[in-house]
Amino acid sequence: MAVKHPAFTLIQETPNWIAVNKASGVLSIPDREQSEPSLRDLLIPRFGSMFTVHRLDRETSGLILFARNEASHKFFSGLFEGRQMQKWYVGLTLGSPQPPIGTIIQPIQEHPVRKGYMVIHAKGKLAHTDYELLESFTRYSWLRFQIHTGRTHQIRVHAQFLGTPLVADPLYGDGKPFLLSDIKRKFNLSKNEEAEKPLINRVALHAHQLEFTDADGTLVRLEAPIPKDLEASLKQLRKSTS
Repeated sequence: MAVKHPAFTLIQETPNWIAVNKASGVLSIPDREQSEPSLRDLLIPRFGSMFTVHRLDRETSGLILFARNEASHKFFSGLFEGRQMQKWYVGLTLGSPQPPIGTIIQPIQEHPVRKGYMVIHAKGKLAHTDYELLESFTRYSWLRFQIHTGRTHQIRVHAQFLGTPLVADPLYGDGKPFLLSDIKRKFNLSKNEEAEKPLINRVALHAHQLEFTDADGTLVRLEAPIPKDLEASLKQLRKSTS
């Protein structure tokens, strides 16, 4: 039976690891201030010890993996460090990339003054992202990203570098929510609405797939379904261009 919670949905559980689909707006692990329960905090009472092997930004939804014991934690840490964990994301962007398929290898470091803001800089750490245009709309694009390194805000920074920042990204894009009125010419609010409700009001990025070879030699492929806000937006974009 599937385990569902407002913050996560269970994707797969084994004695050594657990994979969940994290909701947008949820911290992966506790922050310094312990300001609110993190995903790890919510998982521990249900599944026992949780060891962090990677994380997602608060606003990014999708697949996240936790180890359940020290041996598994060491194994997965080695996979991530050795770039043997295949990771794919999907995202809605402003504009269309040129060329439609490509690779971005640009080093990233934190801005020297603006804390929490990452920039491309020659002295930064190597960051490698492959991208592919899946669907093109008039002013928007649906892209797949594969990251080979795990730098902070890597996809968001590289998408900005490509000239196609992620929709509703307040740091690397215009930060504006995605509205139906943005793409529907004859849009009218219903009588019960005072203001339009955004289709997307967070960074439009989703950790979609993971693939790795487990400690016993089994090839594991995991996938987190596209969340409702992105699905609804894609549906409306397809209607507007049909």
